[in-house]
Amino acid sequence: MSKVEDFLSKSEEAEIVEAICLAEKNTSGEIRVHIEKETTIAPIDRAVEVFNMLKMENTKDRNGVIIYIAVKSKQFAIYGDKGINDKVADDFWDSTKDIMASHFRNGENKLAIVNGIHNAGEQLKNHFPFEDDDVDELSNEISKG
Repeated sequence: MSKVEDFLSKSEEAEIVEAICLAEKNTSGEIRVHIEKETTIAPIDRAVEVFNMLKMENTKDRNGVIIYIAVKSKQFAIYGDKGINDKVADDFWDSTKDIMASHFRNGENKLAIVNGIHNAGEQLKNHFPFEDDDVDELSNEISKG
């Protein structure tokens, strides 16, 4: 599967957006998913590029998280901004990636992403709980490149 359009069905995309909305109801943090065909650089480096391209560093508490996926390259990365990275254990993103990788290997793309969102959301909730004056600072839609 090398086409971004074939990676997830429309209903699976809707479920992922719903998972983002649900996770963000409990935190001031922001989660984005970006899917593109391929990358020619290390996926974490591309995740940082996309993170900056989407202006995710502009959140009030620097607590944005991006899940980046390169479909044809069969690579992905999770990148968290300074605010969240200062709070979670050093291996947190690796353990989340391991869970996601297992689902990706089984062809369970939606489940992989939803689990990644859930894990990121739980950590964001623990360190950046939702407050009454919180606003949704970034789009919840899946971005594509």
